[in-house]
Amino acid sequence: MARDAADRRVRIQRPQPGGESTAVKPAPLAYADPTTVQEALDLLAAEGDGAKVLAGGQSLLPLLSMRLATPGTLVDINRLPGLDRIEAGPDGVRVGALVRHAGLLGSADAAAVQPLLARATAHVAHPAIRNRGTTVGSIVHADPSGEMTAVLALTGGHVTVATPAGHSTICCPDLFLGPLETSVHGPAVVLDAFFPALPARSGTAFTEVARRRGDYAVCGAAVLVTVDDDLRITAARAAYLSVGPVPAVHDLTDAVGGKPVDGADWAAAGALARSRVEPDDDLHASADYRRLLVATLTERALARAGEEAARRAEGAA
Repeated sequence: MARDAADRRVRIQRPQPGGESTAVKPAPLAYADPTTVQEALDLLAAEGDGAKVLAGGQSLLPLLSMRLATPGTLVDINRLPGLDRIEAGPDGVRVGALVRHAGLLGSADAAAVQPLLARATAHVAHPAIRNRGTTVGSIVHADPSGEMTAVLALTGGHVTVATPAGHSTICCPDLFLGPLETSVHGPAVVLDAFFPALPARSGTAFTEVARRRGDYAVCGAAVLVTVDDDLRITAARAAYLSVGPVPAVHDLTDAVGGKPVDGADWAAAGALARSRVEPDDDLHASADYRRLLVATLTERALARAGEEAARRAEGAA
């Protein structure tokens, strides 16, 4: 029998002012752990804008502790069945909302279908965070420095969203509206993310620069190169971390298209990318430094992806 949404709520109170310090402690909130998607949607509808969905929590909990986010209720979806699966098929990889980064990183089936998943996930934070944080949660968090947002953009992926009106699909260009902002509004639970398979005769690479390994990237690049049967480049694209408010895909084919992969001017592609990005200055790096990193990382990553594309094309011949 379905339970009333109110039965799944537990109020968590904090000391009032004058008592224990409230530094790095979340504001008072309620906690709910529904066991079906419908229960979760009922709770979210009842709480309105004051509710937040909790999956891995590795991005949300720091915001709660610093009181940069103060929801009235956390709706924990970890008890929802079927959301912890990775489904890899000829068309691509579907990652459930409860799949941890570590699980995706360790999936040989997912890596075989779309190698960029493992390559990017290996750069996500530290092992302890990868063990709890979720790939879909990282995407929905919409942090411009997040690795998986760039991968979803570059591969042309989408997310599946459950709402009271039914299930819908949101493609990547329509998903990200700005830093920490997506088009998922109202009572909604993102059920999974889908990453299309690596195209034939293609190669990928992922690289980033951070002050310390595991820190947020100062700049990062995910790239894709495709060649024809003669090993001439037919496509070169890149998506970047930490260089804009939302992940954007840049087509760099004009710089290297039609060239043999072993003689391509990857530096020209890097220069083209540098001319197209518009990063901002912040505490971590200047805009000019990020442009320099875009050029350098693009050149290096495209060279590796091109080599892989050539190997795959020769292996398929």
